[in-house]
Amino acid sequence: MLSDAPPVPTSPLRASLTAAWPYIRRWAVPVLGVVILGLLLSRAHQIDWAGAWAALKRQPLQALLAAWLLATLSHALYGCFDLIGRGHVRHRVARWRSWAIAVSSYAFNLNLGSLVGGVALRARLYARAGLDEASVAQVVGISLATNWLGYGLLAGGLFASGVISLPPQAWLPGWTLRAVGVLMLLLAVGYVVACTKWHGQEWRVRGRRLQLPSPGRALAQLAFSTANWALMGAVMYLLLGERLPYGTTLAVLMAASIVGVFTPIPAGLGVLEAVYLTLLSGRLGQGTVMGAVLAYRALYYLLPLLGGVALYLLLERYAASHPEAAVPAAADRPR
Repeated sequence: MLSDAPPVPTSPLRASLTAAWPYIRRWAVPVLGVVILGLLLSRAHQIDWAGAWAALKRQPLQALLAAWLLATLSHALYGCFDLIGRGHVRHRVARWRSWAIAVSSYAFNLNLGSLVGGVALRARLYARAGLDEASVAQVVGISLATNWLGYGLLAGGLFASGVISLPPQAWLPGWTLRAVGVLMLLLAVGYVVACTKWHGQEWRVRGRRLQLPSPGRALAQLAFSTANWALMGAVMYLLLGERLPYGTTLAVLMAASIVGVFTPIPAGLGVLEAVYLTLLSGRLGQGTVMGAVLAYRALYYLLPLLGGVALYLLLERYAASHPEAAVPAAADRPR
């Protein structure tokens, strides 16, 4: 029924906030990141850098080599995330090329941020391979979902089990982390249930077609991602000299990773160190913890970046010398 009542006037303050919100949203997160980085740097002088350097020099060569091999295997395994997306989207970019694009973008993502590595670099390399924008978006979406679904399953189990607890300065109830863990588990399980129930159903999101993967592909997402996160934890476990239970080491890495997501600083610089120092320095000492974190950064972030740059250059060279390979890359319907 129509009403002749006049529209409720909008207050000037509300109108101003509505108009300013896009700018607030655009700048709030970077400003928050700068503030957090400033706080971390302000405490840098309190870190036992001499102890960290001594701990680095004490690292056995065998442990460093084993950690490097596990880090390399983790990066190689991450490349399979895009192969899962390839099977779902059914595009015809060669498997080796899809894998190489994922591995290269992952290395850039870790060091330069998700917008550079996870999105821009991937989009460019797939476009050079002839893949359309909608298909690229689906592949990237499947890859991101794979990464965080496995995280939710593994971290959820660890947090819910009480392997680690929040520090006193967090000012939150002790059950908070357990509750978050249970929620993560429910989300991961719910995803598989949704893929089982609604696979084959199609939705339109902003004009783009969206379809859930098959149940088997959803389980593959969880398996590959949990294995990848487990490898990352194993790298840190070795670098800490196996002095803590593996579950504890992995849970701290999971906590540091999620804090890094909400702190938009390239490579999570300072975030990983801050979380590890907060949760483990009381048990192992600042020097030991910082030495292990610095070694982790070198083996998992910096060295793979060199490989990522080499892969990127090879992919660009291949695209320039094989322009015909970009023609048959169009995607079929997801299944």
